[in-house]
Amino acid sequence: MRDGWKLSLRHVCEYCVFRVLLFVVQCLPIRMAFALADTAAWLICRLPPRWNRYNTAAENLRTAFGTDLPEAEVQRLFRGMWRHLFRMVCEMVQLPRQFSLATCTEVLSFEGREQCVRAILADRPVLFLGGHFGNWEISVATFGHFGFPSAVVARDLDNPWLQNWFRRFRESTGNQLVSKAGAGAQVSEILQRGGMASLLCDQDAGRSGVFVDFFGRPASTFKSIALLALQYNALVVVGGAWRLPLEQQQGARWVRFCLTTEAVLDAQNYQDANAVEQLTQDFTSALERLIRRAPEQYFWVHRRWKTAPGARRRKAA
Repeated sequence: MRDGWKLSLRHVCEYCVFRVLLFVVQCLPIRMAFALADTAAWLICRLPPRWNRYNTAAENLRTAFGTDLPEAEVQRLFRGMWRHLFRMVCEMVQLPRQFSLATCTEVLSFEGREQCVRAILADRPVLFLGGHFGNWEISVATFGHFGFPSAVVARDLDNPWLQNWFRRFRESTGNQLVSKAGAGAQVSEILQRGGMASLLCDQDAGRSGVFVDFFGRPASTFKSIALLALQYNALVVVGGAWRLPLEQQQGARWVRFCLTTEAVLDAQNYQDANAVEQLTQDFTSALERLIRRAPEQYFWVHRRWKTAPGARRRKAA
């Protein structure tokens, strides 16, 4: 009982701090909010490596771009990653006020719009796939504003107060938040009736995943995405929204992003014995191409190559 009371008190305190920061960032012009974010990133980068996860990021960057990647470039990308993450928080806070159907053209340029719209209007189920790249909240908010809401699969937060805030935030544009725990049944039902679902496809799947190349090295990836697409004859749209470089932000009223459709994959084209592996490889490769366009906007502290390809076989033996 006492432990539960202490946990509830901690959740309330965390939420109060969050709301204070929320209020401050909402009141600030975007340039001042970004200056605050950059200061927080500067402080994080000066913490010991075990606190800011520099060693994990450096290992991942050298796995992706080669072991001879200079230390200066590793540090530049590491600083850029933290700067991007804190700026993304500021963008999320200001998003309901700054981004709407009326201001969409001021905020977004849309690459691959025609093939994306054709997929949405094809009268077939659609799986939108992205990764921890750019501002993934912009992507789902855009389709919600245009009247194409989807089921957004995400992990529940430990703090129920924060979870409720994020649920309201993500559903404010018409999308439906689906808990990652037990999401399979809900997503299956949505696809069965021809709906749309949005998922992140760049998380380590452990020993039960299918291994495909990601930046030239095998990475365990959830096979459920390909299985769902094949079962319901879905179209798989891979894309994301990334913040445009500074020189392309000149004159912008808020922040400008490039919403990119990197690939549209048709499950009908994957019918042989290796369909699951090939489809998984193709959407993983599409995500990799997207990340290469702005690598500092990717979440490099996630242990994407955590599971070795031989782990499953050793366990079976």
